[in-house]
Amino acid sequence: MSKLQGYGPICQLLGIKYPIIQAGMVYVSGAKLAAASANAGILGIIGAGSMNLDLLRSQIERAKSLTTGALAVNIPLLYEKVEEQIEISLHAGIRIFFTSAGSPKKYTPYLKEKGAIVVHVTSTPELAVKCQQAGVDAVVAEGFEAGGHNGRDELSTMTLVPQVVDAVKIPVIAAGGIGDGRGIAAALALGAQAVQMGTRFVATQESSAHINFKNAVINAHASDTCLALKKLVPVRLLKNKFFAQVLALEEKCASKQELSELLGKGRARKGMLLGELDEGELEIGQIAAMIKDIPNVQQVVQRLLEQFDRAVLPLTP
Repeated sequence: MSKLQGYGPICQLLGIKYPIIQAGMVYVSGAKLAAASANAGILGIIGAGSMNLDLLRSQIERAKSLTTGALAVNIPLLYEKVEEQIEISLHAGIRIFFTSAGSPKKYTPYLKEKGAIVVHVTSTPELAVKCQQAGVDAVVAEGFEAGGHNGRDELSTMTLVPQVVDAVKIPVIAAGGIGDGRGIAAALALGAQAVQMGTRFVATQESSAHINFKNAVINAHASDTCLALKKLVPVRLLKNKFFAQVLALEEKCASKQELSELLGKGRARKGMLLGELDEGELEIGQIAAMIKDIPNVQQVVQRLLEQFDRAVLPLTP
């Protein structure tokens, strides 16, 4: 039995076997990935950010038909129709919500009234304190190594997590730059009660990411990602032709409007879901260079447990 089984109160809070959370990601984490994660004993999250209301409803229903494990929905608060997404999720039986990219004060009280567990993603200790004051059950302390939307302060996971742990009394979930069992061990040593992992689950068989994107991830090198578009919403991207265009504009001190015009609409969908590697926005974390294959979720989780146990064995009396 892995030392991670039943680790800490977060497992009881979320109803999971291991303190590992598969992140909710646009165009990547649909029903198949979330259900496979839940079946492997971790928390499976459906990423609502890229879904219209009908698709979200159908993905929740499909995921629930594929597993009896713990499921959650991630709702980025910067998108439209957040309230409708919440209502659809509640009506479908979802009782664990991960919110991000907005104020935790706006929807947490309502979700708590409905009996839901609320976890909010934070990039600074100060915001973590505000999350606690808003009544959330836990926070995700996400360092800027993470893929996708990110904090402007560029606090790394190694420095962010212990500061958040010291600042709040609620459980802290570490995220950003965690790609294997050694990373999990490090996060728990810093005081986190669980980890959230996104990039590692992009390159899985159950991920809805396009195979071109998955292959780009497993062929990435250590310096192939960069935080960009800080004038708009900071996002960590895999370097490609689109990224080069962004970089060229930023070096010319382009305005928000110029960057927004370049970004346009549907860039992430084009790259991550449709596999257009030159013109698409490829959101991925720094640990991409550690990933060399595309296994199924069960294999990923088993590896994580074995790696964690090997990492902590020398520390065990």
